[in-house]
Amino acid sequence: MSTEIQEMPEQGEIILATVTKVMDHGAYVTLDEYDEIQGFLHISEIAPGWIRSISRFVKDGEKKVLLVKKVNIKRGDIDLSLKQVSKDQKKQKLKEVKKYEKGKTLLQNVQDKTKLTDEEIEKLEDMIYSKFDSVYDAFIEIGRNGIESVKDLKLAKKTATAIDEICSKIKLPSVEIRGIMEITNTKSNGIEIIKKILLDVLKKDSKMDITYLGAPKYRLSLISEDFKLAEKTLKPIVAEIQTNIEKKKGSFKFTREESKKTRG
Repeated sequence: MSTEIQEMPEQGEIILATVTKVMDHGAYVTLDEYDEIQGFLHISEIAPGWIRSISRFVKDGEKKVLLVKKVNIKRGDIDLSLKQVSKDQKKQKLKEVKKYEKGKTLLQNVQDKTKLTDEEIEKLEDMIYSKFDSVYDAFIEIGRNGIESVKDLKLAKKTATAIDEICSKIKLPSVEIRGIMEITNTKSNGIEIIKKILLDVLKKDSKMDITYLGAPKYRLSLISEDFKLAEKTLKPIVAEIQTNIEKKKGSFKFTREESKKTRG
């Protein structure tokens, strides 16, 4: 007779948990990613300073991003902390959970289309994780670059067809970065010079847009897959506009505006 060993989180790990019981000295939670095993959040680890009422910070049924402070495998005790989780850690964890949940939905869609067994879907998931950080990342890659981009996974034709079809309908995540250009040219045909330079640049990238805001301001916006790529694309565009404007004895100033995620 074999006893299955319960997987436990590691000290220092950031986890997602659901509050199950709030008491005067702390709260019990279940760990969402570890078959809902129980952990404890002591009042001293809920928030800095003196806490008059725990229920101000944690409530029954709430989901919380927590830090694993201590794990006692023999006793099965898991001590957790809320106050030691930074905003960035919380944001990153929730992003990972969202990706995981989206991935599960996508795999369910594949199973509905292909009638694969649970075991076959699990095998497919393992194959995807051997190459990607998440199922969602893999489907986004296919959505952008086609099923050929994952040919090394050696997917069965039926599975590949189903995944390709699902990926073609996914709204791909994108970001927008923007900035204000202040452009002047005092020549008699200055406006035409500016217009030509901006139109020449626009022809080079369909994901770029320039809006006239009223002299001397123009808004330059660029949509891309992620912020890093957007920044890399924007820099030479701005440099090219500035060079061409100044060659024609005009003046140029560029001020970045707040970037934003457009979807995904």
